[in-house]
Amino acid sequence: MTKIVLTDLPGRPCPAAAALELVGERWSLLVVRELSLGVTRFGDIVRGTGAPRDRVAARLRSLEDAGVVVREAYQDSPTRWDYRLSPAGRDLVPVVEALLVWGRRHAVAPATPA
Repeated sequence: MTKIVLTDLPGRPCPAAAALELVGERWSLLVVRELSLGVTRFGDIVRGTGAPRDRVAARLRSLEDAGVVVREAYQDSPTRWDYRLSPAGRDLVPVVEALLVWGRRHAVAPATPA
């Protein structure tokens, strides 16, 4: 699991900056959203996020390195993976939910369906 040394960060070192270093990229949090909704297969994660396949693959790798995502093979030849949130990843779900609420209130045009 990747951990950030606060003194290695630029600017004011704080846990929020360390968290953003690990999961603060747009596609990372959208991958977490998809996994929190029960989406576990790579192609479905790509569809749900709207991200390019290579970007989702990179985010899944970095989230796995950070201990946010775990994967397990569901097929051997070729190897295919299911992705799930680890306990640390499940701890991010309230953050994603808070972003959904904030986005509904402040970022989405009023006439847009939920």
